[in-house]
Amino acid sequence: AYQALLALCQEAAAEAGFSECSCFQSNHEGDLVDAIQDAYESYDGIVINPGAYTHTSIAILDAAKAVGLPMVEVHISKVDEREDFRQVSYIRAACFETISGMGIEGYRKAMVDLAERLGL
Repeated sequence: AYQALLALCQEAAAEAGFSECSCFQSNHEGDLVDAIQDAYESYDGIVINPGAYTHTSIAILDAAKAVGLPMVEVHISKVDEREDFRQVSYIRAACFETISGMGIEGYRKAMVDLAERLGL
């Protein structure tokens, strides 16, 4: 399933006009913060699915705000239909859009919308 997601992201990024697309996954909050900080002056934007860190991580939000890149929040499931604690998204404050409940196709929409935001 993860390989299918990576392939979709590469394909969608190319179709949207991006010259490259890097994907990063980690179960460690600090690694995600580092990846966001490393994107500064290296990438034009970020598509992010912080998983459970969506609802808990001020550190990821702070990193996102610090780099100031256009960012899209993606969730595979319909988060708004899940548990009450999942109704809070810290990362949303740094994102221009949230895409939820489209499965991995949400990443394709995120790439298209990010490209549009950047004027590609």
